[in-house]
Amino acid sequence: MKQTYTTDKSFTQIDFQKTSLLKGEYENCSFINCDFSNSDLSDTAFAECKFTGCNLSLAKLTKTAFRECKFKECKMLGLQFNDCNPFGLSISLSNCNLSHASFFKTKIKNTIFKNCQLLETDFSECDLTGSVFENCDLAGATFDNTNLEKADFTTAFNYSINPDNNRIKKAKFALPGVLALLNKHDIVIVN
Repeated sequence: MKQTYTTDKSFTQIDFQKTSLLKGEYENCSFINCDFSNSDLSDTAFAECKFTGCNLSLAKLTKTAFRECKFKECKMLGLQFNDCNPFGLSISLSNCNLSHASFFKTKIKNTIFKNCQLLETDFSECDLTGSVFENCDLAGATFDNTNLEKADFTTAFNYSINPDNNRIKKAKFALPGVLALLNKHDIVIVN
């Protein structure tokens, strides 16, 4: 199949469920209010691309490359980032809904999650060193054997992290959220 190379192009309000995005490489492109839900983005590379107001829910990401990509106000339910091409995987997310997504065994150091919903998102065995969870809802998110060293949870909420099963050296927490580190002990904390 012929691969395409597209650079510096803007795609606005395109329904990629009806018209498939051509496989290939997209560099410095903007995707605005596009619908990628349930689309097959496998074997496609995105470098320095911006996604704004897009719906990527349940898109297939087998060997998809996201290098220095930014997502703003996107719906990204159930995405399997663990299927992505790991080489150069680098994303930042602002005002996105990534509920039920999976980052299982991914290396996404220094990732910025800002004002995101990460309900029941799987971060098991993920390397989140230096990542920031600014004002993020992490209710039901799974952290198991996760590297959270130097991660910032000071404004995150609804998380439950077991310090015995995760690396949290130099991670930042604030009251009252830090009390979630004691959840495994089933203790009652009185004010």
